[in-house]
Amino acid sequence: MNLALLSAEDLREGGKARLTGRRRDHLVSVLRAGEGDSLAVGLENGLMGTGTVTRLTDSLAELAVTLDQPPPAPLPLTLVLAMPRPKMFRRVLQTVAALGVKDIWLINSYKVEKSFWQTPWLQEAQLHENLTLGLEQAKDTLIPTVHLRKRFKPFVEDELPALLQDRPGIVAHPGTHEPCPIHINRPATLCIGPEGGFIPYEVDKLVEAGCEAVHLGSRILRVETAVPVLVSRLYDGCLATFS
Repeated sequence: MNLALLSAEDLREGGKARLTGRRRDHLVSVLRAGEGDSLAVGLENGLMGTGTVTRLTDSLAELAVTLDQPPPAPLPLTLVLAMPRPKMFRRVLQTVAALGVKDIWLINSYKVEKSFWQTPWLQEAQLHENLTLGLEQAKDTLIPTVHLRKRFKPFVEDELPALLQDRPGIVAHPGTHEPCPIHINRPATLCIGPEGGFIPYEVDKLVEAGCEAVHLGSRILRVETAVPVLVSRLYDGCLATFS
């Protein structure tokens, strides 16, 4: 945990905050923080700063906090992702949050099994927990928005065109002729299929909606690998400043 992410409910009067549960335990067991130690903190969807541990017990940690720094700028990317297998979904969600993506659309696809949509990781509390883990890793505070769309065709025909307005749309699909562009550093919408990729009908529908099909070369990557590779290829987070 590179940053202790606070919610409004954690704040107390006089510039104080209280951590319990996982975050208190992580502070002690991983960060090795004790009374008098300082660490990076941030308020959900707010400023970042520092916190000094003023009290530590077996059940809670109290901090004196100063919030005076803006979070890093988000990537100007909308990610449209076919619902991954539950066993990798958590890792993908944490990775996407850590990379700075703030607009995530989970969609259905022919190769997405119906059981994937029954995973408890899609419950609001579990989504929030995994997004928080990604933000803590990357020292960010802005919680991404996650949209669930269980019907492919209505989403592509009725909602995707608005997500492509005034920006390029990219669908990653092995076997296409165009290589994925590099460091576009502008708003874009990126569509990534499930394990095994989108079927041809789905690629055609995405292209009809305004996307361009691109590839990453001859190697076939797992979704959890393809996501960070594609995002880092499109955006140079070290050099570019986004607004």
